[in-house]
Amino acid sequence: MDDHGVELRFKMLHPVLNEQFRRLLAAAEAMAIGYGGVSSVSRKTGVSRRAIAEGVEELKHPEQVVTGRIRRKGGGRKRAAVKDITLKKDLESLVEPNTRGDPESPLRWTCKSLRRLSDELNRMGHTTSRQLVADLLHEMEYSLQANQKVREGDTHPDRNAQFEHINEKAKEFQALGQPVISVDTKKRELVGDFKNGGRELRPKGKPEAVRVHDFPIPELGKVTPYGVYDLAENTGWVNVGIDHDTAAFAVAGIRNWWNSMGQARYPRAKQLLITADSGGSNGYRVRLWKLQLQKLADETDLRITVSHLPPGTSKWNKIEHRLFSFISQNWRGKPLVSHEVIVNLIAATTTKEGLRVQCRLDTNSYPQGIRVSDAELATVDIERDSFHGEWNYTIRPKSPPK
Repeated sequence: MDDHGVELRFKMLHPVLNEQFRRLLAAAEAMAIGYGGVSSVSRKTGVSRRAIAEGVEELKHPEQVVTGRIRRKGGGRKRAAVKDITLKKDLESLVEPNTRGDPESPLRWTCKSLRRLSDELNRMGHTTSRQLVADLLHEMEYSLQANQKVREGDTHPDRNAQFEHINEKAKEFQALGQPVISVDTKKRELVGDFKNGGRELRPKGKPEAVRVHDFPIPELGKVTPYGVYDLAENTGWVNVGIDHDTAAFAVAGIRNWWNSMGQARYPRAKQLLITADSGGSNGYRVRLWKLQLQKLADETDLRITVSHLPPGTSKWNKIEHRLFSFISQNWRGKPLVSHEVIVNLIAATTTKEGLRVQCRLDTNSYPQGIRVSDAELATVDIERDSFHGEWNYTIRPKSPPK
């Protein structure tokens, strides 16, 4: 049975259906589908499962169907989310600090159980059930996944506490009108007429020809996109490098974002919060990362606070499912034949939620193997938080305030 056909038929017939006929039509569609039909039709039509079940019984025993006055239009029990206007917002606040997602997919999933979410909402003063939470999560495009399907290995005992710490820190900065950004390096990409996963519209029987083997083209090589995502503004900046992914390259990306977008958006900013992975070019153990951030703080007179995601949780960085996943979708099926094509495809990435992206090619050289001595590291004016100071710290500018 075509679920889309069910939805379409209901839209066409809705203006002429009263409550009873709507219930019976939904029940007939559910019976035609068979197992799972009640839930499927309920999702597609908005008719409650209870009403559909009653309609099924009526169709099984038509002689018992009672006809007569139909309830006035708009009557009946209002949906919980309509009566309780803060319910969805509070549910989102419970889910969001621990939201997880595949970095290549915009689908979000949460590690909290329906029962726990329902209990927490009830403690907040709402009246909910597990089924109501499940329905709301479905509407909000969340999907509750079974724990046994996610193999993460060993985890840090303070992982959840660090997620909560980051969330509280981000809310604090945003309440003060200070910028909060999520940063990361997207995977390196071959430049040239190579196969790129996915499909795009082409004349029938005329797919775009690409190379059989993925051997790098020496004069084109590979690119490394480093992204900066502004959580409050839903905007992204991508620095496309042609050299190595080093800490100097990572901070250069943040610097370019600030000079091109951030400073204009936050002209009165005194602080900057960066959420970053625990490893890679912006890892918490990388000395060059801190030294380069000191230079950036001195240039901008910003107190730069950094909160690293716990080890093993990099794919849950906000930038992964709010920026990089949509970039991957936008260039799916398109060979990345040149630097210009890559920059244009990234800059053309948008979403219905209003995501806007700027991008530039960074042709500078970022040599690997730069060592930072103890004496150089000692020049960094760093203030570590009392909670996991290795993950949470602030680098203060040395230049006098303007």
